[in-house]
Amino acid sequence: MTVKQPTQIEVRGGNVNNLKNINVDIPLNQFVAISGPSGSGKSSLAMGILYAEGSRRYLEALSTYTRRRITQNKRSQVQEVRHIPSAIALRQRPSVPSERSTVGSMSEIFNVVRLIFSRLGTTRCPNGHKIQPSLQIAQAMDLAGDKMGVITCPTCQVEFMAKSAEDFAFNSAGACPECHGTGQIQTLDDRKIIADENLSIEDGAIASWRLPGRNFMPTVAAHIGVRIDVPYKNLTAKEKEIVLHGKRNKYAVDFHTSTGRVFSTENTLYENAYDAVYESLKSVKSDRAMAKVNSFFHFSTCPTCHGTRLNPELLTQTVGGQNIAAVSDMTLGALDTWVTATKADLPDEMQQMATILFKNLLETLQPLLSLGLDYLTLSRNGNTLSTGELQRIQLARTLRTATTGVLYVLDEPSIGLHPDNVEGLIHIFRQLVAQGNSLVVVDHEVNIISQADWVIEIGPAAGRKGGQVIAQGKPADLVQDPQSLIGPYIAGRPNILYPKVATQATGVRTTMTVGQYFNLRDVTIEIPDNQITAVSGFSGAGKTSLILDSLVPAIEAHHKHEQLPQQVTQLTTDLTSVVSIDAKPVGKNTRSTLATYTNIMTNLRKLFAGLPESQAHNYGIAHFSYNNKEGACPNCGGLGSIILDIQYLPDMEEVCPECQGKRYKPAIEVIKWHGDSIVDLLALSVEEAIPVFADVPNILKELKILKEIGLGYLHLGESTPSLSGGEAQRLKLVTHLNKKRAGTLFVFDEPSVGLHPRDVETLMGVINQLKAKGATVIMITHDLDLMTNADYLIDLGPKGGSQGGQVMASGTPSELVASQTESLTLSYLRAHFKKFQLNSH
Repeated sequence: MTVKQPTQIEVRGGNVNNLKNINVDIPLNQFVAISGPSGSGKSSLAMGILYAEGSRRYLEALSTYTRRRITQNKRSQVQEVRHIPSAIALRQRPSVPSERSTVGSMSEIFNVVRLIFSRLGTTRCPNGHKIQPSLQIAQAMDLAGDKMGVITCPTCQVEFMAKSAEDFAFNSAGACPECHGTGQIQTLDDRKIIADENLSIEDGAIASWRLPGRNFMPTVAAHIGVRIDVPYKNLTAKEKEIVLHGKRNKYAVDFHTSTGRVFSTENTLYENAYDAVYESLKSVKSDRAMAKVNSFFHFSTCPTCHGTRLNPELLTQTVGGQNIAAVSDMTLGALDTWVTATKADLPDEMQQMATILFKNLLETLQPLLSLGLDYLTLSRNGNTLSTGELQRIQLARTLRTATTGVLYVLDEPSIGLHPDNVEGLIHIFRQLVAQGNSLVVVDHEVNIISQADWVIEIGPAAGRKGGQVIAQGKPADLVQDPQSLIGPYIAGRPNILYPKVATQATGVRTTMTVGQYFNLRDVTIEIPDNQITAVSGFSGAGKTSLILDSLVPAIEAHHKHEQLPQQVTQLTTDLTSVVSIDAKPVGKNTRSTLATYTNIMTNLRKLFAGLPESQAHNYGIAHFSYNNKEGACPNCGGLGSIILDIQYLPDMEEVCPECQGKRYKPAIEVIKWHGDSIVDLLALSVEEAIPVFADVPNILKELKILKEIGLGYLHLGESTPSLSGGEAQRLKLVTHLNKKRAGTLFVFDEPSVGLHPRDVETLMGVINQLKAKGATVIMITHDLDLMTNADYLIDLGPKGGSQGGQVMASGTPSELVASQTESLTLSYLRAHFKKFQLNSH
């Protein structure tokens, strides 16, 4: 009897976040795109149901011992999901790698390179004689017992240990003895210890005593004889010695509080100004605290390994005439040339082994090249990579495993991709499906959606107005579907040239020249004041180096009359301040909401605390905060939910049974303003709240701005860390839209992340509001719609890495499209103008 194989995943009754009990079928073994406006529920379907259920069910097949040690997804709010394969997700925001990660280690190419050096290397004996690669040396690495790795020099007969693959690992045996494999050394910068010698110690003269847990040190210093109420520069040499180098001793100290109370301690430990830094370094846990401690150190290239991370003794071994440090500094695109040269140099007896090793290397390399990462070097620090670069390395590594029967769920894989790289990405998608896998991609990139086998659209709008399947079918079907929001963009029908704010052209420009910085070499740019400038170019072309690493700190330094960044050789500007707006999450935990991030919550609490009923109960402002014990539900501490540890099953998150998710004590909910409690008001969306607060100007003003920037669908109690990248960017603008902004530069890094093409119009409206306030705006972008609507365009290229770093074109978008100027970006922009029938003259 033949069993019919399922052809689709069947989702029934999906209710994750704003999904409205949806039923949808997702074709298996196809490339499926999920589209829809920002906040409509796309990620809720893809990540909250498909990935969560696919990974959870796979883990349930493992032993309870194993499951207990793996972070598991909680059960989704869905009635039934049938025929779902095991799932792997590539998230929109990969975690930032540690300082010990490099492109080589993350992509696992360096593992193969180490093996190549171990087996195919030309080595030297302790007496300096060169020994060519041979099968005998390669075989020595596989011998048992004491003979493993031992080889004899054919010239002087000395026996010595050949180097294994592990010996070439900078995170293990091959680490430089000085920097322990980081490539950098850190030394405490004496100038950072004293913040200002004109201040007294009690006013903050000792910068290191401002580190967490050290703010009581001035009191201890006073106890042991240091005057803390006079300028530091007036202290005696003995007092300064105590501050800087005093012994770590414990003292009985009396601490006086601001209310006049005295706390006496018997064993308060004194840490001098230097010890405070070193001890903080040992106990630091968060990235933010680490950055604070690191600000006291000067980081420089290790003088022993010169930044290679490796023990210099390893550099005597070569393959193809290159040592392992030189190979690590090659770009991924140049490795093929090294492979060819090496094979030509090897003896015949080594060719078969070389073929096997290099085939492994090139197979690992190929997906990275297809994804446009040829400009990266193996030695590039992982924590310097962009989100898009991290995601593509993750994708390439996944592809290389050649799995079959897996569901891949990708969240915005086009982030940080030049239009030319999108072609390579689609090629990778096709390979995944050809290997027998299913692929679900959440994206707004029209070129990706138009290439999908099947498209599911969630909408029709965001938040409560979304959460429904509004259209589905092949891309060609959606072009004809009147319900489809993405269909018109596939066909090129909408008008993508949005209304602009006209400003009086002053002709004033900011000009900057960068001498030598990464791949930038004597690059000069001009940014017109009070205009919107798009900066485009390949990943790795130098956009971040030019704008975020050079222009932004240069303007800040210029305004403070400080020294310009070393790479900036010239700057002329009238700009006085810079605001950088990125897509990083807003707030750290679920306690941060739309109301707390803005001033709405503060004003709400004041409003409720001022009510006669509140005053009769002696309720102050603290009582109307779920972050204070006076107002928070005692059971959940104001979180609205509780976590239950149910042993080997995933932790279970439940709505708090005491407050029913409302976060507050029942007594607080009794207090009403115009018939609504503070809980009722936090449950309102921004649009619903506007008429409610029509007579409360300080709240109404912020609500109107939130609606103007396209966030009217969010409710006031919405958790800000759960917002998409595009929503987070727009929320960060709230405080800037109600002030004059002449002299201010706003820099947006990939502002269209997470935005549907329809939402890009809203974004441009917001950016034009900033322009109307007098601001100068720079958008670092790959989005052709944003480039089309910019006043000025600067394109870097021609490609990335060593092939980038040049200004390919600058001028108004319509002028550049009509010109004969050649660049890859302009070729795609011309096609975009043609598709949407825009006049380029």
